[in-house]
Amino acid sequence: MNLLDDLRAALGGSAVLEGEAMGAAPASDMSYTGRSLPRALLRPRSTEEVSAALKLCHAAGVPVIAQGGMTGLAGGSNPSGNEIAISLALLRGIEEVDSASASMVVKAGTPLEECQRAAAEHGLFLALDLGSRGSCQVGGNLSTNAGGIRVIRYGMAREQVLGIEAVLADGTVVSSMNRMLKNNAGYDLKHLFIGSEGTLGVITRAVLRLHPPPGEITTTLCAVESYDQVVALLRRAQSSLGGIMAFEAMWEDYFGFNAEALKLRLFARSHPFCVILESTKPAGTVETFLAAAVEEGLIADALIARSLREAREIWSVREGHPIETLPNLLNFDVSLPIGRIGDYAEACTAAIRKRWPDAHVSFYGHVGDSNVHICVSAPYAPGEGMHEVDAIVYGVLGDYRGSISAEHGVGTLKRPYLRFSRSPNEIALMRLLKQALDPKGILNPGKVI
Repeated sequence: MNLLDDLRAALGGSAVLEGEAMGAAPASDMSYTGRSLPRALLRPRSTEEVSAALKLCHAAGVPVIAQGGMTGLAGGSNPSGNEIAISLALLRGIEEVDSASASMVVKAGTPLEECQRAAAEHGLFLALDLGSRGSCQVGGNLSTNAGGIRVIRYGMAREQVLGIEAVLADGTVVSSMNRMLKNNAGYDLKHLFIGSEGTLGVITRAVLRLHPPPGEITTTLCAVESYDQVVALLRRAQSSLGGIMAFEAMWEDYFGFNAEALKLRLFARSHPFCVILESTKPAGTVETFLAAAVEEGLIADALIARSLREAREIWSVREGHPIETLPNLLNFDVSLPIGRIGDYAEACTAAIRKRWPDAHVSFYGHVGDSNVHICVSAPYAPGEGMHEVDAIVYGVLGDYRGSISAEHGVGTLKRPYLRFSRSPNEIALMRLLKQALDPKGILNPGKVI
């Protein structure tokens, strides 16, 4: 028997797909840079089946790539054509919501939005939130240590995890399904797998930490005249307003493009920056804070959403779907010290427009957690030409000692630039961990390092 026959015997014939039966989805994540389908696509229904599949692939020395909702932007789930892909879509479901410990046990293939709803049904709140909540899966969120719009208050995906179950390259199941907030009994093994992008093990289940519901949220849009004032507004809001749930800054090029396309005129004139500020404080308290901010010159204007519809309109500009229609669009996700983001945006824009004078370059991001996103639409040469843009964006970033990946992972697209953010000794330690847990190098080969 060959490997695929062995996999069919272990998982069942319907769980092993080849050729056209796989469809096009396994070829690429949302970066649309993948060009090849995997050798086969497995659809296991349990941790035991994931273990059996990895054991067989490990024995045969065949590389394996785990795939979730395929919403990533770094090529981290893209096959090169010779791997066996494992889709976790059928490993789906919420096993338990524990109100006493404020936690939930979920399978890796469960969509994030499904987990959010289940928490809400039990009077609790799952803090992790992404724009792709309806299609991204928990396993992918954890394997990339996803961020999102609530990081400023609750932290990254890593902070929402109490325990994890993962399968190692040889099929060994490591079940560390801790449910306690405090547990210092030896190494915290879950952190080996969170953020490692499937290169050290395949996450199959997790215990997620829940919170009390934040209550009613007041959504505000502020017009700001300089990046220094954006930072000053952030610090003032944290110190004198409180209850900050989101702080999203948009540079004028980004805000103006999307607002015009959506036919939304939110301010009488354009401003260099617009900031979405969300707080759990009541509208009256927020209004008093904004009035003082206007008096002090921190903001030029402000709107308070008086309904859910108005809040959604404000967020629709931030979500930026119109900008996705620009030709040759490349999206970047970087982080750097908050105080230097404004200078980096100016330097990066200048460097790109020196090469392509008519390029669209716009910035937006969480800022309060040091994360900024960049949209670049330029007439670069097809194919390898996109890497010329990469080299400019990450090259300038290196001058500011930033990170090439704030929340989307490294995958394949950012791997050549890892040296801008990690020292040789750090990369050597990563390789040592990889060698220890995956000596044959079969897990997601060619990704991260």
